[in-house]
Amino acid sequence: MAYQAGSSAQRIRIGLTGLAFAFLLVLLGSIVSRSSHDNSTNAAEQAAANEPSEPLAELGVAPGGSDAAVNNSTAKKK
Repeated sequence: MAYQAGSSAQRIRIGLTGLAFAFLLVLLGSIVSRSSHDNSTNAAEQAAANEPSEPLAELGVAPGGSDAAVNNSTAKKK
């Protein structure tokens, strides 16, 4: 096989161009994936913030309820 002066430089240039294209493609996919993941995370966090943290404790059925919940339940019994 005969050696051509520009062939190795051309191969390196093509290889680096392909590597740069693959890097940009992965970067773009990561950005799209992260933005869709952030939107779903924000919705889940908002839904969790609206829900009571310990519903049984707020009703006074389980230990760990606040004093206000305990006072309300004893006041209703009287």
